[in-house]
Parts: sequence; C-alpha cells; structure tokens
Amino acid sequence: MNLPHRERERRLREKLERELGPVVLAALGDADTTEVMLNPDGGLWVESQRDGMCDTGAQMGGAQAENLIGTVASMLGTVVHAGSPIVEGELPLDGHRFEGILPPVSTAPVFVIRKRPGAIYTLDDYVTAEIVEPWQVGVLRQAVHARQNLVIAGGTASGKTTLANALLREMVELGSSTARFVILEDTRELQCAARNAVQLHTGDGADLTRLTRVTMRLRPDRIIVGEVRGAEALALLKAWNTGHPGGLTTIHANSARAALMRLDSLVQEAGIAAQPQLVAEAVDLVVFIARTAEGRRVREFAKVTGWDPAMGYGLESLTRVSTEDSDAPSHCAHDHV
Repeated sequence: MNLPHRERERRLREKLERELGPVVLAALGDADTTEVMLNPDGGLWVESQRDGMCDTGAQMGGAQAENLIGTVASMLGTVVHAGSPIVEGELPLDGHRFEGILPPVSTAPVFVIRKRPGAIYTLDDYVTAEIVEPWQVGVLRQAVHARQNLVIAGGTASGKTTLANALLREMVELGSSTARFVILEDTRELQCAARNAVQLHTGDGADLTRLTRVTMRLRPDRIIVGEVRGAEALALLKAWNTGHPGGLTTIHANSARAALMRLDSLVQEAGIAAQPQLVAEAVDLVVFIARTAEGRRVREFAKVTGWDPAMGYGLESLTRVSTEDSDAPSHCAHDHV
C-alpha cells in the first residue's frame, strides 16, 4: 500500500523520535547543547557550552542505533548498509548536522549530531564572556565596515561557526540595507538576517567548488563560505580578490599562520601550483579562536601584510595600545611564515 507523501513523512518522523529516545531528544532540546554523540560501546555523550563534554550515563543499544541511522538515511533519500556504511546530512527533525557510521567502518553503530546555533551571539556578548577583548571588537567592526576579507581559524569545536554568525550579524547591521549576501555551506549553520540574501548548501552534483563558481553569477556583494575545506578555496580567493571584498569563511587550522598555509594547500587541490601571493592579496585579517581550560578564547589577531618569496607570509599581530585614553589597536610583532 502506497502512503501519501505527507503521511509517510509523518510516520518516519515519529519513528525517528522513538529511535532517538528521551535522552537524545532532551539534549537536543537544551539550548546549551552543541553536540550529541554515540560511541561504539553504546555510551551517549553530550557537549554543551555550560558543562563541556559529559557522559550522560545513558546507553543506546546497537539495534536501536542501527535503526536510527537507517531511518535518517531513508529520510535523506539514501541507503546505508555494510557496503555503504556512512550517512551524513541534515537531521530531518530540525536541520542539525548528522553523521552516522555502521560496521565494518566502526566496531558498532556510532553517530554525532551537531546542533545548529539556537541563538546568535553579538560581539558584545563575546566581550561579556571574555572570549574577545573590547579593542578586538573595535578592530572587527572596523574590518567589517572597510569590507575586509576575514578568515576565522580554529580546531574542532573551537567556536568558529558561532563567531562567524556574530560577524555575519555585524555585516548586516553595519552595511547597506540592500547589500546582497550569498552564503555557501555543507550544512546550514550560518544565520543571516539580511533582506537580500541567498543561502545555498551542497548536495548531489553541487559541491562547494561548483557552488562557489556559480556564486559569481548571483550578483553577490558579500560571499560567505561556512567552512573552506577543499578546492573551492581557489574560486573563493579569486572572487574575493576580483571585485567582491568583504567576505568571510572559517578554516580548520592551529594558528593564524597555519590558516594561510592551509588555504594555499587547499588551492592546490584544484590541480594548480601553490598560490601564496593570491592568498596574501585576498585575505586581510585572520582570527584564531581556541578551546582552553577557561573556555573559548581568541588567541591571535593577525593582519596579512603580503607575501615575500624569501620570507613567506607577512603577518602583523594586533595588540591593544597600552594607554588609558585609547582603545585603538597597534601593530606589532611583524612576522613571516
């Protein structure tokens, strides 16, 4: 018997909620939760901004987890089994990012659900939380107003996307009310309140490289890429460097200088030689954020000053002027990599 589409979707949604179970659903409903994880031993772990990484003490059986991963795959229009053991995409309940893995890749079913940010923090919120300093907010707002290209670097769960959302909010508030934003992502995590905005995300036949190229035909004023991780880096840097300044992206890297080097290595995935000059010309400011014992903190603020074949990338670390009557930043510690 063929069920109507809406009825089939309703039943799959109810099945998904049963398979997630009360512990996972409660964690997803907690505004502080950032990720929910199932390990091969059946243990459920939750990471939150309030408590960090915590073992819930709850267990999920292998059969339940396998059924859950299969249900997600079905709702995403794909299949998952031993011959195709990985499913990834947006959790059909609410758009959170889902990654599920079955044996033989893992010893037992595992999954990670990364929640979409529920609230957009302002840069002032970052000051209150002592993640950034007031003078750094001034530098960021000046960079947004001047339409500089910004790269946020950091490790896994360092807070790159949350900071990107805060900067995106500043771009909307400080810019023209008619500015056109084109936002590209693998999974919808960025939130944009601009009236003139287009948000695209990858899918079959449309990876980030293709979307970045398509973006040039969409009349963007600002090009935002949720995370650059492959050959799309070349198209993005070219776009930023040829009449589309004021962009923003995030990248996995362990320092500001490592971010520039990784961008260059990603450019080479497009099948061309290294382009350090292009990287230096396109990127204006690199912000490195990290997880620490005290919480997330911005560790580096670096202005890109150029590229020298003998010296490498030129970086100027920005620090606060040590005066009582000025919050303006000063440039110091000129470095090359």
